[in-house]
Amino acid sequence: MTDLATTEQAVAASAQAAKAELAAEPRADSGSRLQRVILPRPGDPLTVRALYVDEHADNPRRAGAPTRTTLRMPAQAEISFATYFNAFPASYWRRWTTLSQVELRLAVDGECRVDVYRSKADGAQVHVCGEVLSGDGKTARFPLDLQYFEDGGWYWFDLTTADADVTLLHGGWFSPAEAPGRASVAIGICTFNRPDDCVAALTALGEDAEVTDAIEAMIVTDQGNRKVRDADGFAAAAAALGDKLRTHDQPNLGGSGGFARVMHEAMSRTDCEQILLMDDDIVIEPDSVLRLIAFSRFAEHPAIVGGHMLNLQARSELRAMGEVVDHSRFVWAPAPNVRYDHDFARKPLRSKASRKLHRRVDVEYNGWWMCLIPRVVAEKMGLPLPLFIKWDDSEYSLRAQEAGHPTVSLPGAAVWHMPWSNKDDAKDWQAYFHLRNRLVVAALHGDFERPTAMIKSNLKGTLAHLMSLEYSTVALQLMGLRDFLKGPDALFGSLPVALAQARQERAKFPDGVVLPSAKDLPMPSMHPAQAASMLRKPKGPIRYGLRLLRGLVHNVVPVKREHHQRPQLNVAAQDARWYLLSQLDGVTVGTADGRGVVYRKRDPQVFWHLLRQSVALHARLGREFPRLRRQYREAMPRLTGAKGWTNVFEADGR
Repeated sequence: MTDLATTEQAVAASAQAAKAELAAEPRADSGSRLQRVILPRPGDPLTVRALYVDEHADNPRRAGAPTRTTLRMPAQAEISFATYFNAFPASYWRRWTTLSQVELRLAVDGECRVDVYRSKADGAQVHVCGEVLSGDGKTARFPLDLQYFEDGGWYWFDLTTADADVTLLHGGWFSPAEAPGRASVAIGICTFNRPDDCVAALTALGEDAEVTDAIEAMIVTDQGNRKVRDADGFAAAAAALGDKLRTHDQPNLGGSGGFARVMHEAMSRTDCEQILLMDDDIVIEPDSVLRLIAFSRFAEHPAIVGGHMLNLQARSELRAMGEVVDHSRFVWAPAPNVRYDHDFARKPLRSKASRKLHRRVDVEYNGWWMCLIPRVVAEKMGLPLPLFIKWDDSEYSLRAQEAGHPTVSLPGAAVWHMPWSNKDDAKDWQAYFHLRNRLVVAALHGDFERPTAMIKSNLKGTLAHLMSLEYSTVALQLMGLRDFLKGPDALFGSLPVALAQARQERAKFPDGVVLPSAKDLPMPSMHPAQAASMLRKPKGPIRYGLRLLRGLVHNVVPVKREHHQRPQLNVAAQDARWYLLSQLDGVTVGTADGRGVVYRKRDPQVFWHLLRQSVALHARLGREFPRLRRQYREAMPRLTGAKGWTNVFEADGR
């Protein structure tokens, strides 16, 4: 404790000396800004404000933000900037960059006290330094060491006002020295029939002058028939971006085709140093762009740097601090010590409930909702695999990791995106791409000769889907498995046609047809009380096994056809579990987004046919995987090279 106190006092003394030097001899700002202090937008609800400021409950009134970087604080108030967007993720800068020290810079109008804190990896808080600012508008500097953050921790500051209102004029976290390289980013958005969302993103980027200055090119790959250029607001957004904006029309080649076009255009037609990929259906915090660029420029080794996903429907919720790949089953998973859906409005960064957020989280990939790839990495690694959607982003990071380029998910850089809980994409037409592409990535990056764990996992999932009357899902997965078995040469050719084929296959089954509402069908024949026992999850292996056996036996019993005209139950999406649905002949199930229902109908003939096919195809997969693994790895240069992708882009003549 003595050493710690001595060190903290030394840091505080260093801060005092720096400000004394500033007062005695004014000097121009030096170093590079790493992140601005940013404030809520006008009209943001209280839950969203929690991402920017943490206001004491006893404050006489809330602080106001006349601009995105200025805050008016009432007298007798305490405001902490220990928040998602304004705390400084020191452990990430310590681990992945060349910096050993940063500097907090603040300018205020009015007298107030500033206190600087840091946290440890376990969430424990340490007071670093504090003093009263005179409020003369000069920039106060607080040099801060990064040596304490090997395993985790943040820096933040609190402001306390006395008897008069105070204005925070501006603030930010800075490096002592200038950043290497240039802030010169090509931002790419891949869009498909979301013109209004895309225009909103372009507008947000064009409204921030500092972001616009860093943009070398703004590339939009438009793959829909509702064009971005025809949307309201496009002309104004285009005017703000000027000749930096470039749009490219092409057929729908999925996310991988859209982002491959962005990367190809960025590398062949600009001299950018960074390539930033973003989804079209997002709401962006523009400073996130600058934060990713700054982190990339200071990275010790060229690294992919991604932003987090915040929940567009519950905007104070963070999806996850980071994710990894389970290398036995090749499925996505939260990184160790990570929990999904952390709500900062209920659990602020300083609270005990948020302690795990103070550990540094090391990831294996970052989704391309917002992800920066240094040009040097893109030139070395090539373009994405032609996978249409799913796994192209995670595969790219795995590929880069094997070449010595890590991926970092940077706290404080984020976009708001629709949550996965609002989608059925593991069960709808995308089920085809989920399985096919998992297998492709496993063949390329798995360290096993035979995918035993994957086969067990897949067969278990097949049985669960069949018990749940999700025949279209299984049919699509088998279609994906067959296409994987065709080898790598089929991937490019599948890009323009796979989506239509998947949708056509799904539409063959009742569970693949979405109806507007259960009210369009007769009332259920079964009273909810009758289903109470079925709704309870079986406990213990014996009851679990008995329920499974009952479901299998039920699929040798003839169907009561009246249940295909009148459902037995209307089941909510969250209650649609195999141990309930396996006992029924006809049931409506709500979609995850709440917009409709599917009428699932038991068909024993389809059940056993798909199950036999799945077993046979997975047996074949086990036998042929070593050969396919070699083929896919040998084909990697062709699949990710510019020549193959250029042929695809030029095939349409656009």
